[in-house]
Amino acid sequence: MNSVYAGGAFGRKDGTHSEAVHIAKAIGGSAPVKLIWTREDDLQHSFYRPMYIHRMTVGLDGAGNITAWHHRIVGQSIFPWEPVNGVDFVSVDGAANIPYDIPNILVDLHTTETGVPINTLRGTAGAHTAYSVETMLDDVAAKTGRDPLELRRTLMARDPNTKDIDILSIAEADRPTVFAEYPRQLRTLELAAERAGWGTRLGRGRGRGLAVHYGFLTSVAMVAEVTARNDETFHVDRVVCAVDCGVAVNPDIVRSQIEGSVAWGLSILLHGAITLDEGVVEQSNFHDYRVVRMDQMPHVEVHIVPSEAPPTGVGQVGVATVAPAVANALFAATGQRVRRLPFSAAPRRRHDRA
Repeated sequence: MNSVYAGGAFGRKDGTHSEAVHIAKAIGGSAPVKLIWTREDDLQHSFYRPMYIHRMTVGLDGAGNITAWHHRIVGQSIFPWEPVNGVDFVSVDGAANIPYDIPNILVDLHTTETGVPINTLRGTAGAHTAYSVETMLDDVAAKTGRDPLELRRTLMARDPNTKDIDILSIAEADRPTVFAEYPRQLRTLELAAERAGWGTRLGRGRGRGLAVHYGFLTSVAMVAEVTARNDETFHVDRVVCAVDCGVAVNPDIVRSQIEGSVAWGLSILLHGAITLDEGVVEQSNFHDYRVVRMDQMPHVEVHIVPSEAPPTGVGQVGVATVAPAVANALFAATGQRVRRLPFSAAPRRRHDRA
């Protein structure tokens, strides 16, 4: 079997190997089999991103400090056969291990079953948990009149020796338990904010938003800048990223992975809807399943946090950080919050179609 090492599968096409074997067996091995899916086959079959709904309730005291945090997640389990303490870790990672010092936290998961075959999306749990956590923090900042960066700094101001167990690591039996250090996440956030010029004024109709996310033992922070227009379109102008992945063995690959994550994350955020009609996927090719085009890409800057820690992964975590940063920037520009993803499925603002 000769498998082509090409990008763009991300685990979703694992079944093509077994399909080729079935074809070879059906013809009795009388000829070589070359299997190529059409774009229509690719979009209308195989596995899809799980559907989740989040409900969050935050309690504040008289001074505007967060005293309670309740995060309820309802959705489909990707790995029901690999629970951690009875919970599907892929559904709650990024929600059950937030880096914020809140005295009372409850995260509960309710797993559903549907007839749609599902698998991980690049970014895994963070592709939905990071959006809920980071946009909620900006809602709290707006409610209490605080700067979003200052609020996160305060919530991350823990004892430097305080550590949090990484959910992914304890779910894999062949890996030792490791810990995520909160000070590293704070340094990542501050580097992105500094390089983006956080606190400087933008022009009318423009907004700046930030988000930070931890996964796969790596911390990524992003600051996005958007321009909102009177016709309810908007454009993402700039995304400044900081990544702490331990020792950057190949800095160019780290940068290209994060740059690609921005493109991927924007496509998911803005256009990535799959809909079904009587069990059949309606999208078939790029004319009705849109992705971000070159002329829609923002200017992307990637800054690597100097580190002597062991190298960690950068292929996933950046994707999860894009959506909340852009959503928070749009909120800063317009005062409007988009609660439903992708934005193309939301009732209000849409992305620039130019």
